Amino acid sequence: MSDFVDKLRLKEQADEDQYFARRDRELIAALHARRERPLDRLVSGGQSGVDRAALDAALAAGIAIGGWCARGRLAEDGVIAARYPLREAPSADPAQRTEWNVRDSDGTLILHRGPLAGGTALTADFARHYGRPLRLLDLEAMPALAPIEAWLRGQGIRVLNVAGPRESEAPGIGATALDLLQRLLRRLPADGSH
Repeated sequence: MSDFVDKLRLKEQADEDQYFARRDRELIAALHARRERPLDRLVSGGQSGVDRAALDAALAAGIAIGGWCARGRLAEDGVIAARYPLREAPSADPAQRTEWNVRDSDGTLILHRGPLAGGTALTADFARHYGRPLRLLDLEAMPALAPIEAWLRGQGIRVLNVAGPRESEAPGIGATALDLLQRLLRRLPADGSH
């Protein structure tokens, strides 16, 4: 009888080993699939210019959007449209929503022209303060997409904060940012959720 019990234990151990080997393969496959779709959500403060362009590009690409906006949902061009599901920060001071968008994201992409100034410079300061990955892209040079995509993947960014100047500070930056972000987001597989 002892031989039978020993064989039964060996079979149970083999079954258990096979089960855990299968689970390991499934988990590894899930991790690889997660890397293939690096971006779950894009956030911004909803201001005109780069912020709004980022939200529009993400919506067009089927990537979920969100973020914090100043109390009252005010931007320089009026009230931020309801189609952008942004949460109102307690303060009307845009610095609070800027900080909270950096804090609540995995990394920040700043699209700009020339030296950083105003709220754009503040965004970079907050990213450094919180130790978040930060990528600055001067749109005057029309940067290549592959390095941006590699940065997103390499940093493991799932929630991306996109920031930059408002339209009145850099006329035309919204259209330039929209073009770049649409091309970038088309390269990234998305899960299709909003």
